[in-house]
Amino acid sequence: MNVTGHEPLLQVRELDVHFPIQTAILRRTVGLVRAVNKVDLDIQDNETLGLVGESGCGKTTLARSLLRVCEPTSGYILYRRANGEVVDIGSLNRAKLREVRREMRMIFQDPFSSLNPRLPVFEIIAQPLKMNGVTHEAELEDRVAGLLLKVGLRPEHMRRFPHAFSGGQRQRIGIARALALDPRFVVCDESVSALDVSVQAQILELLRELQAERGLSYLFVSHDLAVVQHVSDRVAVMYAGRVVEIGRMEDVYAAPRHPYTEALLAASPRPDPRVRRGGHSVRLSGEVADLANLPHGCAFHPRCRYAQEVCRVEMPSLHSISGSSQQAACHFSTELELQGVSMAVAPA
Repeated sequence: MNVTGHEPLLQVRELDVHFPIQTAILRRTVGLVRAVNKVDLDIQDNETLGLVGESGCGKTTLARSLLRVCEPTSGYILYRRANGEVVDIGSLNRAKLREVRREMRMIFQDPFSSLNPRLPVFEIIAQPLKMNGVTHEAELEDRVAGLLLKVGLRPEHMRRFPHAFSGGQRQRIGIARALALDPRFVVCDESVSALDVSVQAQILELLRELQAERGLSYLFVSHDLAVVQHVSDRVAVMYAGRVVEIGRMEDVYAAPRHPYTEALLAASPRPDPRVRRGGHSVRLSGEVADLANLPHGCAFHPRCRYAQEVCRVEMPSLHSISGSSQQAACHFSTELELQGVSMAVAPA
C-alpha cells in the first residue's frame, strides 16, 4: 500500500447526514437522528483508510453517503475523477451520478443477502456491465470469466446460484461484481465480519493484491481493530456521528490521543501471548450516546474517566497534534498519557 502526497482522491468536508423523527399519524418532524455530524475526511490514491467505532456510531451511514446511497443533509463530498475533473457527489444529477459511480463501488457486509438468490453468478456480475453498455454475450462471458479467475473462482462457477457457495466464495463473487467496471474507489462495509477467521485472512489478502495490481483506494469499515490494523494505512475513529481521532495506523494504535480510542484498543482481543499491553485496565462505563439526543459538549464525556467541566459544556474540534500524524477531538489530547497497543514481540 502506497499513500501519495497528491491532491486527495476524495475530500469530505462538514458532512452531515440527519434522519427526521416523525410522529406516526400526522408525520410531523419532532427530532433528528444525527447519524453523521460535521465529518471531515481525506482519502488518497492507493490508500486504505480504516473506519472504526462501536455499532450505531454512524460509520456505515458515512460510508454509504460517500456513494450517495444515503443522501447527505449538508456538506461536500469532492471526488477527483480519472479525467482530473473534481465533482461534488452530493450535488450531481441522476445521469452524472450514474456515470461517476462507475469509478466508485461497494462491497457489502453480508455476502448472501447482497446477492440475488434467483440469479446465477453470471447475471449477478454481468448486471453492472450490461447497465453500462456491454451487451454482447461473448464479451460478457469473457469479462465475467476473467473476473472470477481474478478473485480465485473458476469460470464454470458462473452458471451456479449463490446458495451453492460458501460464505467466503460468495464474498469473492461480491468483490468480482464490485470490480466489474474497473473502479478507483471501493467502500468495504464490514466486508469480512460475517466470515470465519481463516476465510477473513484470504479475503483480506485478496483485497491487498487487487489494490496493488489496480491502484485501488479503500474505505474499510469495521468494528474489528485487529482486522483494520492488518489492512489500513490510516485509521479514523468515529463516536456518535463524529470523527474523534484520525492518523496513521501505527501512530493511533501505539499512542492514541482520544480516550475513546484508548478504550477501543483496550477492548480489542489479542490472542497472541507475545503482544504486550499496558499496565492499567481501561473499561467504558455507561451507554452509547443517543444520536437523537446527544449530550451537551463532548458527546463522549458521560463515559470518559478524564472528563472535566469544559468537556460538559464545550464540544472540542478536530485539531492536529504537533509532531504527529494524528488529529483528535479532545480538549486534553496533548496532556493525557493514554494507553496504546504495543506490538513489540516478547523474546522467545
